[in-house]
Amino acid sequence: MIGYLKGKILSLGTDTALIETAAGVGFEVLLSGSARGSLSGRTEGEVYTYLQVREDGVSLFGFSSSEEKEMFLKLISVSSVGPKMGIAALSQMSAGDIATAIATNDVKRLSAVKGMGKKTAERIILELREKVSAVAAQSVAGEAVPAVQISASDEDAVVALMTLGFTRNESAKAIARAREKGATEIEDIIRLALQGM
Repeated sequence: MIGYLKGKILSLGTDTALIETAAGVGFEVLLSGSARGSLSGRTEGEVYTYLQVREDGVSLFGFSSSEEKEMFLKLISVSSVGPKMGIAALSQMSAGDIATAIATNDVKRLSAVKGMGKKTAERIILELREKVSAVAAQSVAGEAVPAVQISASDEDAVVALMTLGFTRNESAKAIARAREKGATEIEDIIRLALQGM
C-alpha cells in the first residue's frame, strides 16, 4: 500500500501530478483541490495517498493532509460513493466543509458537488453522521466552526468570499472580524474581510 509520497514534481495538471520519488520512480496521482493547491508553484512536494486496485487498472489519489485522507476514506465507505466521487467532493469542498455539512444535515450543500445527487448526499449524511460530529468538523478543518449566526447580508458576503476560493469557515471568521471593526455595508465587509485574510 502506498500511503505517502514525497519528491520532485515533474508535472502538475488541473487535477493530477507526476511525482518522482528518491528511488527514481514517477507516480501519477489524482489530486484533491487542496492537494493541487499545496503543490502549485513548487518543484518538490508531498501528498498522502490512497491506492485503488481494480481489475481494469490501478489509481493513486493524493491529499494535502492525513485528515483530508481520513475524510476521503469515510466518504468512500458509503455505498454508491466511489473514489472518483470522493476526490470530486474534496476538490469542490474542504474536508472541514464536508464534515460541517454532514454534522448539520446540509443535503443541499453536499448535493451541489458535481456528480452527487440528493439521494447520495442523504445517504452520506445518514451513514456518516455518527462518525463525523461537529467536533470532528472542527478538528478535520483545523479551524473552528463559526459560533456566530450568519445574517442574510453576511451570507451574501460569505458566498462572495467562497467564490474567491476561501472556505466557508475562513470567510465567516473574516466577516466576523470585519463586523468587529465596524463595517456594516456589504462592500465594506468584503473589503475588510479580504484585508484580514
